[in-house]
Amino acid sequence: MSDAFVNKVAESGLVTLDLEKWYPRESTAVFDLKGYLFMEMILKEKDFREALKNTDWTVYQDKHVAITCSADAIIPVWAYMLVASYLEPVAREIIMGNEQELHKHLFLKNLGAIDPLEYADARVVIKGCGETPIPDYVYMEITRKLRPVVKSIMYGEPCSTVPVYKKK
Repeated sequence: MSDAFVNKVAESGLVTLDLEKWYPRESTAVFDLKGYLFMEMILKEKDFREALKNTDWTVYQDKHVAITCSADAIIPVWAYMLVASYLEPVAREIIMGNEQELHKHLFLKNLGAIDPLEYADARVVIKGCGETPIPDYVYMEITRKLRPVVKSIMYGEPCSTVPVYKKK
């Protein structure tokens, strides 16, 4: 009788996908219109335009920027357009939304770089725990992306998985 250790997980042919690999690590910033409003409620066009002219836009250099207004104010569409016109030459990317929406946008964009055909006919385990909390929408998106090409999708760790999908 052999006392050799057999790693059944390694022999199983499972491919583990750690979503932390696609976690957004890009440099980000938020441009909040709140500080440009009169009494944090009213946008005065002339004052707004002057304030934007005097803004140091270099702080947004090569960053992914979310344009938002955290004040409960009615902001005309052209105000967002004007801010975007200043950010476009310096920022790497601009979205309209808050910091969480920017993070979601970047995470989904990073997942978009995955070629599902690399996982064709594979038995994939989507890693379920790690150092970095992964939002639920990421698990849903990777399932949607891989389901058409894989043999199976499981969630968890190779030694203890929850079946999610199996090709019939």
